[in-house]
Amino acid sequence: MLNSMTGYGEAIGELEGVSYAVEIKTVNNRYLKTIIKLPEGVTFLEEDIDRELRKRLSRGTVNYVVRLKGAPASSLFDIDEAALGAIVSRLKGISSSVGVTGTIDLAGLLELPGIVQPVQPDEEQCARIRQFVLRLTGEALDKLQRMRETEGRFLQADLEKHCDVMIQELESVRQRSGSVVLEYAKRLRRRVEELLAEAKLKLDEQTLAREVAILADRSDISEEIARLDAHLQQFRQICQTDGQAGRRLDFLSQEMLREANTVASKAADAGIARSVVDIKCCIERLKEQVQNVE
Repeated sequence: MLNSMTGYGEAIGELEGVSYAVEIKTVNNRYLKTIIKLPEGVTFLEEDIDRELRKRLSRGTVNYVVRLKGAPASSLFDIDEAALGAIVSRLKGISSSVGVTGTIDLAGLLELPGIVQPVQPDEEQCARIRQFVLRLTGEALDKLQRMRETEGRFLQADLEKHCDVMIQELESVRQRSGSVVLEYAKRLRRRVEELLAEAKLKLDEQTLAREVAILADRSDISEEIARLDAHLQQFRQICQTDGQAGRRLDFLSQEMLREANTVASKAADAGIARSVVDIKCCIERLKEQVQNVE
């Protein structure tokens, strides 16, 4: 069963009076890319979260966010009062020495580097937060995976539908290819006989046979048909198997397009050309859709 790369999952829980909300969104990407946004106080979890995401997902851009609600300010940041007091004293001394009076803006001083610092929880708190957030992450990933599986079923149905059309058109090409040389030989004979009749000359059967043989060799598409059919069968088999199939399906769709182009260039027949156009349209649809497959 195929999985889509597009999905969404969330999980909410409360720990020690603080509400944690984990949100995961995934979109298409050729490789796996994780974007993790964590609030102050839980930034130490980034490596653990990244490891968990890579354990469960193989492709796509993953946007992971943790939001906190109800956390007391004292648990999020701390003010270095000693450094702030030293700065205030220094400013008062400077104002006295230069004879300038005025008020000191404490809010502006809080923006100075090192005055406001995030609170780092102790080891015991870190362990509790890690276990809790990773549990929420697992719940959000479960919801994400279910959504990706649901969309993957629709993707698989669409891919198989286009494969069925290609199989029918390929069978038409296979049947038509056997009569192309015979029809060419008839047209060539008729045309040569018309030209020779005017000159009252006799048709050279060996020369005609040689020309027909040359065309038959140049327009032989049996190998291309066999390879395209093999790619189609393998494509369908991969769609039925579990696992990450997007890259393999993308490679096969490119190979199928290459074989179809070769058939179109070698087969000098309008009927085959029409079937190849339909096949190439289906392949282009496959190429677009497999970009969404994990």
